Amino acid sequence: MVDYTEGSGKQYHTGVGPQDIGKYVIMPGDPKRCEKIAAHFDNPKLVADVREYTTYTGTLEGVPVSVTSTGIGGPSAAIAIDELAKCGAHTFIRVGTCGGMQEDVMGGDIVIATGAVRMEGTSREFAPIEYPAVANLDCVNALVAAATELKAPHHTGVVQCKDSFFGQHEPEVMPVSYELENKWQAWLRMGCLASEMESAALFIAGQFLRVRVGSCFLVVANQERAKKGLPNKQAHDTELAITVGVEALRRLIIQDKNK
Repeated sequence: MVDYTEGSGKQYHTGVGPQDIGKYVIMPGDPKRCEKIAAHFDNPKLVADVREYTTYTGTLEGVPVSVTSTGIGGPSAAIAIDELAKCGAHTFIRVGTCGGMQEDVMGGDIVIATGAVRMEGTSREFAPIEYPAVANLDCVNALVAAATELKAPHHTGVVQCKDSFFGQHEPEVMPVSYELENKWQAWLRMGCLASEMESAALFIAGQFLRVRVGSCFLVVANQERAKKGLPNKQAHDTELAITVGVEALRRLIIQDKNK
């Protein structure tokens, strides 16, 4: 592959090198969340800010950790995890937002993904569609333990990933409405908890790269509750999801030290 950095020693898209990041990384979508997440670290420092990729590095339990934003969607998320893995990172927790799908998944709840429906395009360039997008069990267990300890209302199960935000929210106006609406009903009947945009690509890329990946999300609202005229609380403060993700990372660090 051509070295587009011309020997700089930095990754082309994220702008980081092995000396810049920890082996444990939190991955939000929004670059503006990185400073908020880094405030949970000890001695955080901004180490790179390129395109949608903002990176801070500090420590937890005396171990270097980082936060790198991915932007929206699978393509940029896959680039981020690939470049960070090349720099030595081996454990990733995505912290983001989602829309609830089942009636009991309320705005303000936390969803922890055990797997993801691959209704997006990025993961297909890694593995055939028959290969499942599954979260790492260590990451899932750490996230569940953190959410339980924090007494955060949470749900654990499969989420749906897509490439078009408005295809989810306004499927009836799309030329392929017949496919979007029919598949949405299938995901609901199969018990999908929530819809988001990055985990399928991260789980599949992570499996290929042999790194650990988990995901947790703040439920912003639930369009299915809105359709049925049920109360539909909205939540936009991501602090609880961030705290769950950071505490899960802390648990993984301690577990790895004790192995």
